Amino acid sequence: MKIPSRKFILSLCIFFIGLALVAASPTVQAASFRAEKSTDGAVIATSKYATEAGMRVLRSGGNAVDAAVCVGYTMAVTHPVAGNLGGGGFAIIRTADGKIYSLDFREMAPGKSTRDMYLDSSGNVVPKLSLDGYLAAGVPGTVAGMSAMLERFGTKKLSGLMQLAIQYA
Repeated sequence: MKIPSRKFILSLCIFFIGLALVAASPTVQAASFRAEKSTDGAVIATSKYATEAGMRVLRSGGNAVDAAVCVGYTMAVTHPVAGNLGGGGFAIIRTADGKIYSLDFREMAPGKSTRDMYLDSSGNVVPKLSLDGYLAAGVPGTVAGMSAMLERFGTKKLSGLMQLAIQYA
């Protein structure tokens, strides 16, 4: 049985991260551009600019985590309804040696949140209090999650990976 290449395995990580970003989107839009064949890996995003940015990273020698981080920041400016920087996500990373890592970087409750903050004085749930208004806000985890992935598994610097997103912005 042939063991998949490192680039292939790490490219799958990009797919799952992209899928998580799309799943978090309130309005999912299908990609409207033709898929391209590549021997450098695969990048799938609902923004052709993010896809192109991720492929540039792979073609310049970056790994799938580098490409995923680049795609994440590029999506933030080219397809902002996909959740992006104000949200959170998950990553499942399988390295070339077969080890599997997972990272949960979903939004978290603010530090001063309490167990009963959505209850009235009688202990009943106040409808929509957890969904609307300032008490509904969570602390985003996307930036910290992408930074953690990059620090542990990436090969490129964040400043370089953000350049295309900055240009698109």
